[in-house]
Amino acid sequence: MTNTSNTQQGADYGAYVLTYKCPDQLGILARVANLLYARGAFITEVAQYSDPYTRTFFSRMVFDDRSLACAIDAFIAELNELAGTLNMEYRLRPLSQKQRVLLAVSKEDHCLNVLLTKWRSGALPADIVGVISNHNDCRGLVEWYGIPYHHLPVTADTKTQQEAQITALMQQEKVDLLVLARYMQILSDELCSTLQGRAINIHHSFLPSFKGARPYHQAHSRGVKVVGATAHYVTADLDEGPILVQEVKPVSHTYTIEQLVHLGHDIEATALSNAVRLHCEDRVMLNGDKTVILQ
Repeated sequence: MTNTSNTQQGADYGAYVLTYKCPDQLGILARVANLLYARGAFITEVAQYSDPYTRTFFSRMVFDDRSLACAIDAFIAELNELAGTLNMEYRLRPLSQKQRVLLAVSKEDHCLNVLLTKWRSGALPADIVGVISNHNDCRGLVEWYGIPYHHLPVTADTKTQQEAQITALMQQEKVDLLVLARYMQILSDELCSTLQGRAINIHHSFLPSFKGARPYHQAHSRGVKVVGATAHYVTADLDEGPILVQEVKPVSHTYTIEQLVHLGHDIEATALSNAVRLHCEDRVMLNGDKTVILQ
């Protein structure tokens, strides 16, 4: 059983999001809902999915404590007992406790800019605690937003040390999610393993087509009729991680490589910001090599 819960009540109603998955069987949703009902948890959202191939049940529930009849710690103790019975992995998070996000970027700032804009406007429910980069090109933009900028240059000879700096910073800032916003470095297998399900990358192509470098050039040479971008979790297999969001736009034979790149920038920023939002709202659950998105 995996249990990652951290509770914190708000000034009025304390709202919580509960996500869980377990082997599928009759009555799972009823048993969880009955526990919430019996303890006076006021349910405001429910989404669920039963995968017929993996025979796994997934659910996301939001509730508040306006009529909770016991302390939240006592409720968690009962939830733990039920989770053990159902062989359930779950996460319980107060909605007021936003996920702490660290962004990584190299030289191009289109994805970074959209993420920062949405964060400042309140459209991205996260706390962006810093930006790391192997270059200084984006420093002015980041510091204008009042966010710490960490310049961590890297070479083939210093990759191990630089990744140790990233790991130390994530531990220091209690980072929940690393977002590679056009960070043009391949993470080591060790770091990918450490960050499983906690790092999102944007690939400037509609995967699984055109993996690796220069995908727009590859797409142009094939005469594609759509271009796209894919936001996926980072794994040791390059551009193979579970997919969160994909966006596409139609194009024609008249488009130059430069026009594909410019159009692609908009698509990349949209796909990545949507993926980060879904993750930070606890709407994404891993299902083997795929994801379940609970809307």
